[in-house]
Amino acid sequence: MKRDFLNISDLTKKEIEEIIEYALKLKKDKFLDRSLENKSIGLVFMKPSTRTRISFEVGVYQMGGQPIYIQGSSTQMSRGEDIKDTARVLSRYLDGLVIRTYAHKEVEELAAYSDFPVINALTDYAHPCQVLADFQTIYEIFGKLEGLKLAYIGDGNNMANTLLIGCALMGMDVSIASPEGYEPNGKAVVEALKYAKETGAKVEILNNPEEAVKGAHVLYTDVWVSMGQEGEKEKVNVFEGFTIDENLVKKAEKNAVVMHCLPAHKGEEITEEVFEKFADVIFEQAENRLHAQKSLMSFLFKK
Repeated sequence: MKRDFLNISDLTKKEIEEIIEYALKLKKDKFLDRSLENKSIGLVFMKPSTRTRISFEVGVYQMGGQPIYIQGSSTQMSRGEDIKDTARVLSRYLDGLVIRTYAHKEVEELAAYSDFPVINALTDYAHPCQVLADFQTIYEIFGKLEGLKLAYIGDGNNMANTLLIGCALMGMDVSIASPEGYEPNGKAVVEALKYAKETGAKVEILNNPEEAVKGAHVLYTDVWVSMGQEGEKEKVNVFEGFTIDENLVKKAEKNAVVMHCLPAHKGEEITEEVFEKFADVIFEQAENRLHAQKSLMSFLFKK
């Protein structure tokens, strides 16, 4: 039976740990896994991309497969073809599909009508591939996930939703600090609380960044104005006081690191000073997109 990866919770805690361990092996030997030989993987992008597109294209190539980049505007979906019809057509050609789009329900429908595994490379609700790479990075730094605390400062967007659920699932304490009215999706909060009961993780939704970072080992942020929201520039004013600066970092644990999923708007969600201080971590995090996604594809596509 095929497995899809639409949300971070589509994997169990044990499976995420196994994917991270294998990703670390692939990081040491980029041609170790050739399980995509003679397979064609479609990469549908309805949104612009740098890290996601390139890491998937390179990853499929290194695993022996054929990556087929499909710009969303070039498909019949952009002209109104039903998603379920596109899914049934692509199932006749491809061995797997990666899609980056807007509405999460579009990915769910595509997966429901596809014969191959579908990977969510970003929707407005979730960004699970990024969080897999984040967890790999945190594991490399601290040697564990369980028992750590992550504090996310900023917009309650797809990153906040996915980190909230993922941290609770892995037994990590998580605090989200957003301005009032910009908190994470209620569905994500409910799912995170469910996993927190199982793992003992502490989940907090706050409006105070200084409160959120107390005891945090990882400080995390993302842009305040996400892709597709460029017309909402006034939104930036709402986030005054939610910048990760040196003062906020000092209020976290002594050995805390700062992470950012990129691209960064320096001077808004993070200062230039803090970004450069933790640049090695941030760009390691970006590199790990390649390794974590290869491990994920091996897990999903080789069956």
